[in-house]
Amino acid sequence: MKKILMIVVVMMAALSSYAQEMYLGGGISLWRDCDADVTSFSISPDFGYNLNERWAVGGEVVFSHEGTHYDVGDEKVSSHINSFAIAPYARYSFYENKIVRLFIDMGMGFSTSKPKHGDSVNGFEIGLKPGLAIKLNDSFSFITKVGFAGYRDDYFRGADGFGVTLDGENISIGIDYEF
Repeated sequence: MKKILMIVVVMMAALSSYAQEMYLGGGISLWRDCDADVTSFSISPDFGYNLNERWAVGGEVVFSHEGTHYDVGDEKVSSHINSFAIAPYARYSFYENKIVRLFIDMGMGFSTSKPKHGDSVNGFEIGLKPGLAIKLNDSFSFITKVGFAGYRDDYFRGADGFGVTLDGENISIGIDYEF
């Protein structure tokens, strides 16, 4: 056990000596579909470590809640689904100037979704997410990721299968703080 702990400490020290900056960020979403009477929100903190000017490693943790209300005869029925996901990634920045940086997140995600009165559904995704970062100052950047290319199976976001999507459901917007 001591040897494993020592190896982990040495590896973290080695990584930190090469890293330039860490970053924290994420996003919050709130959506209301009045026609279907569906309300959803999600909180998705994002964290990462810049290994050099081109490469970073990081991850995203997501909590999502969706509530639906519908009529069954004279009775109003509600349904709720809570989802949780962890999505580690490697980020490659392929273009950068003083303000704009273009990147691709290559990673995978693991999710579990639980309806209020149902069984949990576990899923995963593996693929690419292209993104854009706009530097606001030395510490803050506006980040957006648009689309997904890869494979999903019962993942809480998106349809199952293999493919590429660039619709409005796959846009994320957030702020990163680098330190």
